[in-house]
Amino acid sequence: MSQQKSLAILVGGGPAPGINSVISSATIRAVLEGVEVTGIRDGFEWIMKGNIEHISPLTIEEVSRIHFRGGSYIGISRANPTRDPQHLENTVISLLRLNVSRLITIGGDDTAYSAMKLVEKAEGRIRVVHVPKTIDNDLDLPAHVDTFGYQTARHYGVEIVKNLMVDARTTSRWYFIVAMGRKTGHLALGIGKAAGASLTLIPEEFLGHQIRFKAIVDTLVGAILKRLSYGRRDGVAVIAEGLVEGLDPSELQGLQDVERDTHGNVRIAEVNIGEILKAAVQQRLKEFGIKTTVVAKNIGYELRCADPIPFDLEYTRDLGYCATKCLLSGGHSVMISMQGGHFVPIPFEDLINPLTGRAKIRMVDIHSTRYAIARRYMLRLRRDDFEDPHELAKFAATAGMSLADFRKEFGYLIEWELPPLVFGSEPEGGVPERHGVVIGLDPAP
Repeated sequence: MSQQKSLAILVGGGPAPGINSVISSATIRAVLEGVEVTGIRDGFEWIMKGNIEHISPLTIEEVSRIHFRGGSYIGISRANPTRDPQHLENTVISLLRLNVSRLITIGGDDTAYSAMKLVEKAEGRIRVVHVPKTIDNDLDLPAHVDTFGYQTARHYGVEIVKNLMVDARTTSRWYFIVAMGRKTGHLALGIGKAAGASLTLIPEEFLGHQIRFKAIVDTLVGAILKRLSYGRRDGVAVIAEGLVEGLDPSELQGLQDVERDTHGNVRIAEVNIGEILKAAVQQRLKEFGIKTTVVAKNIGYELRCADPIPFDLEYTRDLGYCATKCLLSGGHSVMISMQGGHFVPIPFEDLINPLTGRAKIRMVDIHSTRYAIARRYMLRLRRDDFEDPHELAKFAATAGMSLADFRKEFGYLIEWELPPLVFGSEPEGGVPERHGVVIGLDPAP
């Protein structure tokens, strides 16, 4: 008689609040149904090398209270078994040696892709389901469904930005806050909009256009000049780190040689975009005789292992439960999701971008009302500024320039500005907007 097959849990990618809650709820459900659970330590790192010693048997007693804490009880890594066919073969063999017939992977798009390739290699011997995890919120889920960890990361990110906004006003300085996000701006926008930051820059603004370093610098400089014209020397800009990936490497010295992870992604931490922008903005302002104190700060690492907020605690318990029940009910090769309070499995084949062969990435929808409202509350040069000679005169005077020169220097920034947000039921002559906000409100916190 063969030994009862066990269920294994593996975590890949970067940390996100709620991992332990998925591990806990998945383990409890499996054990209560008489199935042994094995924690694969450090993602694919060891098993893809054929090493099966780095495992942890999981019991209800061990995991019943780990859901309150951040981090990963069984570790994590970005090890990629798909780069080498032998590593993928080793992974399958290692799991079979551990008597694993069912596997729950927890991770982002790279881990999801590894899970898909593992299913192909296993040829039915191992059933796999994937639980979407990333503070980047960029997995291909419906627009209203967040990846777990995002809401907690945003929550703590807003707390940090809120305090820095007070410091900025107190000390008359600007903060350039670089938020994690790799390819997308979900986290940066979520933090910036909720905190009421002066402006937020995300890579999706430039979709269809080459991101120009000069345009990023001038957008920040334009915001500072506009703020100064209102009598304020302080501000907070939230900048998505994903802007780096869209830049022409020739514009950033050293970007071509920057280190990449095992999935081929630029290690953005190696490109100190905050300090680079700080120096470039200060140099640009110097051309107008303006000296401004700017502080660059990265946030992300302090968000990834935070204790999950109640939203993510509940969400991840649902995901972990559904992952185990799906596997034990014969389900496989799906990503687990909760949509409108209901379990919805998403087949692996639906996650693949046919053009790249990789997992799809969900970008910020810059044509949505949500994004349009965010832009209306940002302090940045807009089309209506250039259409109002009185306002433009204030900005030009702040920069010590003529109207014509100011238009020449900064007018190009509005070339790709989206149309204004208009509601079909708005009465003629309704509440006017100026400078991106409804008149009567503080133009920018």
